[in-house]
Amino acid sequence: MPLLFDLPFEQLESYQGTNPRPDDFDTYWDNALAEMKETDPQVKLVPADFQTDFARCSHMYFTGVGGARVHAKLLQPTHATEQHPAVLLFHGYSGHSGEWLDKLGYAAQGYTVAALDCRGQGGKSEDSGSVKGGTLRGHIIRGLDDEPEKLLFRQIFLDTAQLAKIVMDMPDVDSDRVGALGGSQGGGLTLACASLEPRIKRAAPVFPFLCDYKRVWDMDQDQAAYAELREFFRHFDPTHQREAEIFTRLGYIDVQHLCSRIRAETLMAVGLMDTICPPSTQFAAYNKIPAKKSLKIYPDFGHEGLPEHQDHTFQFMQGL
Repeated sequence: MPLLFDLPFEQLESYQGTNPRPDDFDTYWDNALAEMKETDPQVKLVPADFQTDFARCSHMYFTGVGGARVHAKLLQPTHATEQHPAVLLFHGYSGHSGEWLDKLGYAAQGYTVAALDCRGQGGKSEDSGSVKGGTLRGHIIRGLDDEPEKLLFRQIFLDTAQLAKIVMDMPDVDSDRVGALGGSQGGGLTLACASLEPRIKRAAPVFPFLCDYKRVWDMDQDQAAYAELREFFRHFDPTHQREAEIFTRLGYIDVQHLCSRIRAETLMAVGLMDTICPPSTQFAAYNKIPAKKSLKIYPDFGHEGLPEHQDHTFQFMQGL
């Protein structure tokens, strides 16, 4: 096995994270969920140009917290005769919900499929919030110099939970048989969704992003997906007078701190050579999951395609 750049594996197995957890973290998220539940989603379905003979394909729009219209691709099996499972799909950072084609395997299996477009990224969802301070290079820092409730990833995390609730409320979906999956940002959002919607039955995150920001900083890995952290300090706190305050505020949107809420059976994949989302940051989240869980380790792989893991995930979701 190649020389690891992160902690030895035996330390990864017990690592509990570095980034501070705000004292009012639970209250913050309880209030956020209350706001989400008070938001009328005003769901609208628009038939897509892409259709198949076994799945009805639609663009689904709903209103998220703060009034943004959020988009998801929705595929509903046309030949289902009883309530059936559903899967929620979450995409990587700056991307979008993907092609219709890559969702057809689940639809052919008789599952409803909903794939979210994150606000302000590469898809059709709105980013309707205005915030104080800088927004250079990314969404982790968006709202960091405003009230904590203005953090953009707070709203995106809530969008995942609201999408889950909308799908679970569909009359043809069995709300006890809903899973969530995604890689990188999608892996972080999978964990956030399962944390904020405890009815999620199975979760399959792959090398989750958005975990343990301070550890990323301490490892000098604030580049690539995390480059905005470096840019924020260079522009707005060049002498690091506010470092403790900033990382504590980032703790509100640090997925590791949500993971104790997860009740879903979890299958997670980690590449031990991942320099984009360092393994220790991922283990900080995994180690806090109290539910039944298992880990697929790829010793020689980084932030890239993991051989056969999509097949493992598909089989895992067949257990819904």
